[in-house]
Amino acid sequence: MTNNDILRQIRYIWDFSDEKMIKLFALGEYEVTRAMVSNWLKKEDDEQFENLEDPELAIFLNGLIVKLRGKKEGPLPKPEDPLTNNMILRKLKIALNLKSEDMIEVLALTGFRLGQHELTAFFRKPDQRQFRPCKDQVLRKFLYGLKLKIRGTDEQS
Repeated sequence: MTNNDILRQIRYIWDFSDEKMIKLFALGEYEVTRAMVSNWLKKEDDEQFENLEDPELAIFLNGLIVKLRGKKEGPLPKPEDPLTNNMILRKLKIALNLKSEDMIEVLALTGFRLGQHELTAFFRKPDQRQFRPCKDQVLRKFLYGLKLKIRGTDEQS
C-alpha cells in the first residue's frame, strides 16, 4: 500500500473533510494547504497527484493520535522516516486505544484470522527474534475492518 492509499482510506473511514485533514496535520505540528491535501488524495493517474512521503504520513498519524487521545506532555515524537507498516499499525492502535483482542476482532470482520502471537510480533522491536514485518495485506485488511466497524457494512454505505 502506498502512503496516499492509507491517507485515502483513513479519510474515508472517518469521513474527514479537507478542513479536518488540515487540522489533523496541524495537530502534528505541520502546516499544509488544501491544495496539498487534495493532491495527495488524487489517484496516481491524475496529473496533479503528489506522492505523500513517509514523514508526512507519520505527522498525520501523530495528529490523529492527538485528536483521538489528547496531547501528551512534552514535544511530539519526531516523524519516522522510513515509516513501515508496523509503525502505521502501531500508531492506529494507539490512536484508537485498541488492545490486541480488539485488533483481532477488527481483522475478523474481514474474514482474516490472526492469532495473538502473530499480532504481537508486529509490535516487537525489529532486532527481536519474534519480530515479524507487517505485510500490506494485513494493513489493508485492518483498514477495511475499521471501515466496517466505524461506517458499517458495504450495503449500508
